[in-house]
Amino acid sequence: MTGRPASGRLSPIEQLGPDHRRVLVNLPERTYPIDIGAGIRRTLPAVVARLGARRAVIVSARPTEVVPDPGVPALRLPARDGEVDKTLANVDALCSQFAAFGLTRSDVVISCGGGTTTDVVGLAAALYHRGTAVVHLPTSLLAQVDASVGGKTAVNLPAGKNLVGAYWQPSAVLCDTELLASLPRREWINGYGEIARAHFIGAPDLIGRPVAEQIAASVALKAAIVAQDERDTSLRHILNYGHTLGHALERVTDYTMRHGEAVAVGTVFAGRLAGALGRIDAARVAEHLDVVRGYGLPWALPAGIDLAALVDVMRLDKKSTGTGLTFVLSGPDGPELVRDIDAALVVATLADMPRSTPA
Repeated sequence: MTGRPASGRLSPIEQLGPDHRRVLVNLPERTYPIDIGAGIRRTLPAVVARLGARRAVIVSARPTEVVPDPGVPALRLPARDGEVDKTLANVDALCSQFAAFGLTRSDVVISCGGGTTTDVVGLAAALYHRGTAVVHLPTSLLAQVDASVGGKTAVNLPAGKNLVGAYWQPSAVLCDTELLASLPRREWINGYGEIARAHFIGAPDLIGRPVAEQIAASVALKAAIVAQDERDTSLRHILNYGHTLGHALERVTDYTMRHGEAVAVGTVFAGRLAGALGRIDAARVAEHLDVVRGYGLPWALPAGIDLAALVDVMRLDKKSTGTGLTFVLSGPDGPELVRDIDAALVVATLADMPRSTPA
């Protein structure tokens, strides 16, 4: 499977106003808008009216006032962002509360929070009545550029990350850039890990551009890929650039390493592994480190990391099907899924990675 999404293959970005942009995810049965800009969350009542919902459940990890009145009777439920709450137990609890409220298949669920909240609420909406409309109001940079878009919902198991999930496209996504202003630096880093990896799969040269442009370009890239491969059977695999090692780092560090931080390190590693396989030249390998460092992201493995444990977790990656390991790597035809890579080469490449200084 080969994919070469150049910047010219991004979905169109429509300018709705001075600071408002729209990207459409064009799917045969479920085309939906992703609106980006300051204050865009205030369009929520119009979105709910367009869906024809008569009631709503709002699941929010942010204060009550962040989510506007949806214009219909609503139940507001609290959530917590964080991998520790990405569990089937939380999905079960949400669905039980949907039922107690009398939510029907014709109503709407609204998520407000970071990527973990988007994942949990999205999966609950996918399962409740076998599919209830969901609108995402992502409040972190990571959720705005990635987690809220594309319809992948999942929770974790003790064995690994995102092992139980479903595909369920949202009815709309409202990326309000006003909500990013109060984010701590580590949350910005968490989001920029995804933007940095986008450089190598079709959205290059975003360093230094206004954040709304960075979000729109990242979303337009993902929308174009999802429109061609909604169910992750071929091209969509390239969105996992840097993620095979990234997910393993999250798991092995018990999620003390954040997703974007881990993906940034995974992106540097993907460049080194592609170089070790002779798929790219030294300049392209170095470009991986330059881009990651250009966003101020971590690039070294945590000190004292157990390489064997990393390999064991990477063997559980959903893309793996053979006896070796599977990674998305750059190559002469662009990024593509490369299967059955010898574990010994992976370990040797990991061993050559720089280590961070212990705290």
